[in-house]
Amino acid sequence: MSLTQILAKKTVFVQAQNILKTVRLKVMITLLDYGAGNVRSVTNALEYIGENVKVVKNSEDIISAEKLIFPGVGNFGSMIRILQQQNYLAPLKSYIQSDRPFLGICLGLHVLFETSEESQNVSGLGIFPGTVKRFDTALSVPHIGWNGINIKKPSRLFAGLSGKEKFYFVHSYHVAASENEQEVLTTSNYGYEFVSSIQKGNIIGTQFHPEKSARYGLAVLKNFLDMTLEKQMPITISTDTKLAKRIIACLDVRSNDHADLVVTKGDRYDVRENGNVRNLGKPVELARRYYDEGADEITFLNITGFRDFPLEDLPMMEVLKQTSLNVFVPLTIGGGIRKYTDKNGCTYSATEMAAAYFRSGADKISIGSEAVQIAENYLKTGKATGNSAIETISDIYGKQAVVISVDPCRIYVQSPDEGNGHSVIETNIPGPNGEKYCWYQCTINGGRKKRDIDAITLCRICEKLGAGEILLNCIDRDGTNDGFDIELISAVKSAVSIPVIASSGAGCAEHFHEVFTKTDVESALAAGIFHRNEVSIATVKTYLEEKKVEIRHTDTI
Repeated sequence: MSLTQILAKKTVFVQAQNILKTVRLKVMITLLDYGAGNVRSVTNALEYIGENVKVVKNSEDIISAEKLIFPGVGNFGSMIRILQQQNYLAPLKSYIQSDRPFLGICLGLHVLFETSEESQNVSGLGIFPGTVKRFDTALSVPHIGWNGINIKKPSRLFAGLSGKEKFYFVHSYHVAASENEQEVLTTSNYGYEFVSSIQKGNIIGTQFHPEKSARYGLAVLKNFLDMTLEKQMPITISTDTKLAKRIIACLDVRSNDHADLVVTKGDRYDVRENGNVRNLGKPVELARRYYDEGADEITFLNITGFRDFPLEDLPMMEVLKQTSLNVFVPLTIGGGIRKYTDKNGCTYSATEMAAAYFRSGADKISIGSEAVQIAENYLKTGKATGNSAIETISDIYGKQAVVISVDPCRIYVQSPDEGNGHSVIETNIPGPNGEKYCWYQCTINGGRKKRDIDAITLCRICEKLGAGEILLNCIDRDGTNDGFDIELISAVKSAVSIPVIASSGAGCAEHFHEVFTKTDVESALAAGIFHRNEVSIATVKTYLEEKKVEIRHTDTI
């Protein structure tokens, strides 16, 4: 055999070895899915960067794993209970103690500690000493949004990054920065400094969600999987990281008169123009466009009942699945989160509906009309039942996963006494007869039915029952381009301690600046101006940055 032939055979052999090595590495990524939260997002993110994912089916899959990722989402006590029922706790602890590559995300970080204030008398794995604590701050809790990190020690996790990137957080509980200082990899600030990631050997936990942190989050996942990377030197930056104001794109989705699923937009909730449903685009395509433009979150509001479909075939399920393949920021789905009976007579609870949406790609669910009815029932007795959609969903998935969508309209009165017990505010926008006071009446069924409960009362009750965020719409401003209702937003924001999303009325970039400087809301949502290309998300962010409002810089892929 000639030298040329020998070298050729050697080259083919080396290439074959490399291919086998690549395949072998890819199939060794094991994902621990314990049944709560949006595991699809992590799977999609890993597959997007070229990896194959094996989902844990039994305890042996954990024991035999070479690289294990645990995206814990929800309630600490519920998580531990489910892990125990599935006989995952012992093999999970054994795997971690062997120092094989492990990435715990959010609750997957918390499980490494002894206990959590979220669930008293429930033990974690105890890999690290200490208790996970609830935020004790005047700021809104949960901590939701894009925040920075302070890199404290070398790690391959942040190879190629500058340390100035922002990552997506959504949590009410945290690891204290003063504990386990040798293992602290990064910290972040939210009222005070807390641990945002931790590392000991090959054991890594992040409080932020890399799978929902766009380009930089995907880079973190890639770095975790690449064991050949050398440790990177830490970057010294300010310990006062800042939470960015979120710009959210909202897509109202319904079937038009030809049974096509389209994005539409109403004018004071009327989505028809010249008798036809306004068609502003396809939901999956628009969602991807907004992601590319730098949207911090995307919200889908299902405004069609879809009452004839079995749960697994609901059109919005497929919209979520397709969107989550290429969109790596948080996705919220609203509409239809209630008790549901399909054409086959099968009945599903609101919790089962939410579970199906989570497993299709949603990170948060939004409850609208059902929330009003829940609050009305609470007012009748003054007691929580423990069985409402808000309570049951937040108990399993955590309060950060439950958004309450409020659709109020102004009711003008001559004096506070005419409010009939409702929360009345003094307004700088007089009524049709010169009234100087008003209250905000809640509506259901897309604004078509008014209810005898005001928006402030509704939000307070829903927070008490376990809601983690308020999506605050306004029928009077919807489609007007006159700006957000600052008075409504200020009133609700001062009444609750959870984050509030301002919605309805945005017509220009200046309106976003106004709502962020005149109120304490954490985020603002718009629809029509984005759909019609009147104002782009990039334009809004550029304007806010020029006005010194903290934002997440666009980092599209």
